[in-house]
Amino acid sequence: MILQENKSETQNSGQQLLFVTGIGTEVGKTVCSAILTKYFKADYWKPVQSGDLNLSDSMKIKNWAGEDTICHPETYRFQLAASPHQSAKEEKIEINLNKFKIPETNNNMIIEGAGGLMVPLNESDFIIDLIEKLDVPAALVIKNYLGCINHTLLSIMALHQRKIKLKYLILNGNFPSETERIIVNNIHQKTKIIKIPHLNEITKEQIEAATKKLEKL
Repeated sequence: MILQENKSETQNSGQQLLFVTGIGTEVGKTVCSAILTKYFKADYWKPVQSGDLNLSDSMKIKNWAGEDTICHPETYRFQLAASPHQSAKEEKIEINLNKFKIPETNNNMIIEGAGGLMVPLNESDFIIDLIEKLDVPAALVIKNYLGCINHTLLSIMALHQRKIKLKYLILNGNFPSETERIIVNNIHQKTKIIKIPHLNEITKEQIEAATKKLEKL
């Protein structure tokens, strides 16, 4: 299933814009986003926050990447910790894809999605539709668990079908060599692999240490 390169790129080649998504929920997207935000000295934007408003992902990024990190306001914020379409329905709101606009900045930008690619925003639009609309390359976060190969390759295929460039594949934590081999052998050769070590504790210091271990991207 080795894929050909898609053509989608950021409009401004001097600015790093990246949409961090995952093969599912709880795979470490926010931790990886914090490391990438720090590495690229980037702004951070979470388009939709569902639940945890007292400790949102933007708040976590500031805690982990540094208080000077610019976190742009979410387009939608909901109380219920659930799929965005369900959280929105609870508040009698319908998420409108046209409401999403990349915040204006001259800095690099890390954008973090909610859950995986097929998480619904409303009755017809999904996270993958948001990535396509924003027209930025993706970074796909993977965590090792039984079934992760299947979920990873399906996610890669979905991005390819939409002609969304998979710029980075992020291996978050430890992987069996056979799992890693199958996944890495089924991506385009220009997709870069990022390995994030397992963090026993997520702190500002641990994020700093993990950032320093990254190879040049």
